[in-house]
Amino acid sequence: MTWIALILAVLLLWFASLCKVFLESMSSSKSAFLNDGASSRRRNVLVVIAHPDDESMFFAPVINYLTSRHHNVHILCMSTGNADGMGSVRKEELQLASVVLKIPAQQVTVLDHPHLQDGFGNVWNWDLLASIINDETRTHSIDLIITFDNYGISGHCNHCDVHQGVRKLMHDALGGRHLEAWEIISPNIVRKYIGPVDIWLSIMLSRLDKDGLSHCLLNLDLRKSYAAMAQHSSQWVWFRKFFVTFSSCTYVSTLKKIAV
Repeated sequence: MTWIALILAVLLLWFASLCKVFLESMSSSKSAFLNDGASSRRRNVLVVIAHPDDESMFFAPVINYLTSRHHNVHILCMSTGNADGMGSVRKEELQLASVVLKIPAQQVTVLDHPHLQDGFGNVWNWDLLASIINDETRTHSIDLIITFDNYGISGHCNHCDVHQGVRKLMHDALGGRHLEAWEIISPNIVRKYIGPVDIWLSIMLSRLDKDGLSHCLLNLDLRKSYAAMAQHSSQWVWFRKFFVTFSSCTYVSTLKKIAV
């Protein structure tokens, strides 16, 4: 009987969390992130990822938020994800997912650099990453970058290297440009797999920050996120379906400003 009560409590909390996400998507209230009231302006945002499908598995709440606020979103993917020899397929899948996420094809760049190949044993050069990201920001007049934090959500070394590349770019001289960078905070292993329930913790922790250096963004269009991930058909196997369903990354993202 105790187990039944516990299961019912978990289901109730899960349902309440989904209702919170749904009500937030229907609300006219706005997060403080990039919201300066009457003076809000459209930003040119570059989402820097390591592999095709990162944008749908890890960055969907942020991308949905940005596109719903009509910010100009670009994606820079540092590799084709060719670890299993399917790089060309995965590149096309990213293009399809970007259509679902309302990002124009011409604003999606996928690299196939010989020194930036997908793989747990492949260390990426931070100087090279910083140089490529710098060129992309100048080409598209980017004024805001969003990427992984130093753990990279899953701990994948390529994710971590991308973070370090962005950090190096921000640390180096920017030539007087106004450029800011934000990272998605990696949830711990418990929070990572409690699905939408984590939104309550994320909201609470974000509100404790009084300096405005972190923001909690709920995913305002869950169906779009699932549809985008489903475009990565070569990766859409049972354990990734499990991840997208039960990972808190599907439902909420906490952004923290990268200090230089």
